[in-house]
Amino acid sequence: MLSTKTLSAKAQMVNIIQEQPEDSSYDEIITKLALARMVERGLADSKAMRTISNEEMQLKIKLWLK
Repeated sequence: MLSTKTLSAKAQMVNIIQEQPEDSSYDEIITKLALARMVERGLADSKAMRTISNEEMQLKIKLWLK
């Protein structure tokens, strides 16, 4: 896979699609595209310090489950 920093969104999507086997379903391809976007966003959030600690997340989960 090529570095995504220098590629446009369209080029990144084309690369992901071309990496898939010929018999990939539409849903499998969409899933791969969505995963790549989620990873990209997560890395950007991490770089911008938009994260929370594991302890904070555990507390949030406990509150949700009440």
